[in-house]
Amino acid sequence: MSYITFEDVIKEYKMGEITITALNKTNFSIEKGELVVIVGPSGAGKTTALNILGGMDFATSGTVTVAGKEITNLNAKELTQYRREDIGFVFQFYNLVQNLTALENVELATEICKHPLSPKNILEKVGLADRMKNFPSQLSGGEQQRVAIARAIAKNPKLLLCDEPTGALDYNTGKQILKLLQDTCRKEKMTVIIITHNSSLAPMADKVIHFRNGCAENIIINENPTPIERIEW
Repeated sequence: MSYITFEDVIKEYKMGEITITALNKTNFSIEKGELVVIVGPSGAGKTTALNILGGMDFATSGTVTVAGKEITNLNAKELTQYRREDIGFVFQFYNLVQNLTALENVELATEICKHPLSPKNILEKVGLADRMKNFPSQLSGGEQQRVAIARAIAKNPKLLLCDEPTGALDYNTGKQILKLLQDTCRKEKMTVIIITHNSSLAPMADKVIHFRNGCAENIIINENPTPIERIEW
């Protein structure tokens, strides 16, 4: 059985008398340790799928399984524990606590999980050894995103979920962040999922899932992913 499976997942939102279908019998699978890029236009269902996978939203029907755990059967308390212990989140906007240093931001995340990694070691790995005592306002956008990634990795999650992680960054900084995610997947054997609207990033992934109209309509496996530094977009 695959590490992650989406089976016939439907997600509907009610707005008065109107029903909006965000996911329409979506099916895909992901193996442990894969770097997966999910691409598609706005409104295709990418973020909805990520939110369900991360335990931040509920599926209307269907089955979602992560590491043998059927998360579609979890109650609110169990989902909170799942998010705390199994999932690392990286968003387009960094969501750092402004009155805490880079190190303190990462330490804060490790206080709520069972088997965290060393915040100092992770910050060193993401190239911020000399910036640990700086506050977010003293860091560039790329450095803040590195702190956000370090915060997610330090939780030692089973799954790292990234929603447009380079959307607010310039080209060169964005490329550095994507290299960091690619290296993390390889070196830490972590399963990483990146949502993007930029299909040019597809070659960096082990697997590419194309979303359209609420469905994962095309799945491509890359036998030899391209290092991000060799990709232009």
